[in-house]
Amino acid sequence: MQLFYSKDITETIDEFEFSREESKHISKVLRKKEGDTLHITNGLGLLCKGIITFSSPNKCIIQLEHKELQTPKNYRLHLAVAPTKMNDRYEWFLEKATEIGIDEITPIICDHSERKVIKLERFERILQSAMKQSLQCYLPKLNPAFSFSEFIEKENSDQLFIAHCEETKKQSLKDILTLATNVTILIGPEGDFSAKEIEIALKKGHKPVNLGETRLRTETAAIVAAHSVAFLNS
Repeated sequence: MQLFYSKDITETIDEFEFSREESKHISKVLRKKEGDTLHITNGLGLLCKGIITFSSPNKCIIQLEHKELQTPKNYRLHLAVAPTKMNDRYEWFLEKATEIGIDEITPIICDHSERKVIKLERFERILQSAMKQSLQCYLPKLNPAFSFSEFIEKENSDQLFIAHCEETKKQSLKDILTLATNVTILIGPEGDFSAKEIEIALKKGHKPVNLGETRLRTETAAIVAAHSVAFLNS
């Protein structure tokens, strides 16, 4: 199965016309023609199956024949991850975390952050591509960047964690994670969270966790966190 995406798909629509760019891809690259079956999602859990009724590089129309709302996961994971110095490493994290299963992502600008400007449009395209590739029907929510202090004041989940590198008492995530709940995990930049940021997070109820016995890069730590939560909830 190949999955397509459009935020405009709803349960009340019976016929859908793809954008010119997507139509060109369907007809010229994939060589789809009238009568072929396509699957499409709106990224909100709706999976539709339809038949192509018209196919050209400029316009592709699909008649939707079956619609089904997919059951969401029994947990919700929000990762707040500082942008990495090398942008491609953050993009790799976005792709792989989406494939593993994540619900929300917030870039956080920390005291030690070297990169403070991000390209949300490009990040959004990466999430969409990874969702389609992994045949999922829920698109992760991508938030604009927040400063650490702004984020810590507004975030509210059933479980709050912070993964940092300071030599202080921490517990393994697998030992204290409660299953089937809303989880938020903070992952810092290459220079780690500052001592002040860690103190603030702890006061706000974030539990310090380690993600293994080795020191991990920002993007690796984020992937380990996403996989750990997904695996433990499986």
